[in-house]
Parts: sequence; C-alpha cells; structure tokens
Amino acid sequence: MLDVKDVHLHYGAAIALRGVSMQARAGQVTCVLGRNGVGKTSLIRAITGMHATSSGRIGWEGEDITGLPAYDRARRGIATVPQGRDIFPLLSVRENLETGFALLPRGQRRVRDEIFDLFPVLAQMLDRRGGDLSGGQQQQLAIARALVIRPRLLVLDEPTEGIQPSIIKDIGAIIGMLRDQGDMAIVLVEQYFDFAFELADNITVLDRGRVVLAGQARELMAEDVRAFITI
Repeated sequence: MLDVKDVHLHYGAAIALRGVSMQARAGQVTCVLGRNGVGKTSLIRAITGMHATSSGRIGWEGEDITGLPAYDRARRGIATVPQGRDIFPLLSVRENLETGFALLPRGQRRVRDEIFDLFPVLAQMLDRRGGDLSGGQQQQLAIARALVIRPRLLVLDEPTEGIQPSIIKDIGAIIGMLRDQGDMAIVLVEQYFDFAFELADNITVLDRGRVVLAGQARELMAEDVRAFITI
C-alpha cells in the first residue's frame, strides 16, 4: 500500500503541497483530480521521488521511502507515466521499452508477451522510431515502458491529454484490466472527469495544494467532485 501522510512540498518560497495525505491499495484505482496548478503533478513528483518533500512521510509496502531517490523507488516497483509521455523520439519502440531493463535482474530482462497483448500496435512497430508514432501510440508506448519493470505501483499523470477518443477508450480498458489483476496499485491523475470517475475506486481532490475532498468513488457525489474541477 502507498501511504502519503501530511506531505508538504516547496519550490523555493512557493508552496505546492500543504499537508496532503492519501492512500492507494493494490487492486484499486485512486484518482487525483483538480484544476491546473493545484498540485497534482507535484504530488506525483513527491511519490516517485522526483522532488524532495519539505515535511511529511511517504510509505510504500510498510517502508518509509520519503528520503529515497527516484531510482531506488523504481527498484521497489514504483513506475510512472509522466505528463507529456517523455518517450525517447530517436530510439525505436523496442529500444524505448528496453530502457526499463536496467531495473530488472538479468534473467528478467525481456518484454513480456502480456505487454504486447495489451498494446498489439506496438508489436507491429518495434523498429519504428518513437518520434514517428502518433500521440496515442506514444502514450501506449509510455505505459508499456512503465509496465516493463513489473511495477506494483503505477502512477499515471494525465494519460488522456491530447489523445483521440478511441485511444482514450483503449487506455481506460487497459487501466481497468491492470486494476482487476489485483496485484497493482494505480494512481491516476486526471482532469478528464468522466474518464476518471468511471475508473475510480477512490478519489482525492486537490485545490490550492490541499486535499478538499476524498473518499470512495461510490460514496461521493459527482456534482461535488465536478465543482472543484470545472472553471
């Protein structure tokens, strides 16, 4: 289980997170919602170790990982799909997928067939450069690359951004399948309300760096959540 407790995060004098707490459990999708600039990406950076917290605690599978660098968290099974995808445009699809091998024991350094079952289009494009793929194909590659390390926590930062509706539907189905396997916790940061609300088991809503609404999705009123997302 991921357990974020009373986390504060600063960028210089600016406060991005103010006492944020949340949890994410295996077999569930925890959605983090909110408008632009309210701290959603900062929370991801705190969870994955991309930015140091000012105070608070981040626990993962019973261990305090607050002070660990990003690569040590990745070795503990925490993978992220960043906003904007951040694939390597000059590397092939195959080479992009293989960038995760450094985190795996030598005997596990292969792209499992299950990944191509989830993303069959990638199997047909292994030798194409990442930069030549469409936006939707790049997003699928970014998710597949994260899955290469066999994560137990998958963190996705706005995976629907700039993606055509048909691919959004496919990505939603894949997130649902990963959740239903039961051995992975998923944190989904989104602004696309309908996509997130359909997938969410739990919801955490941020506003101005604070948690303003949280709970099980089935117990929250959609209108209450939308009030903190719409401008």
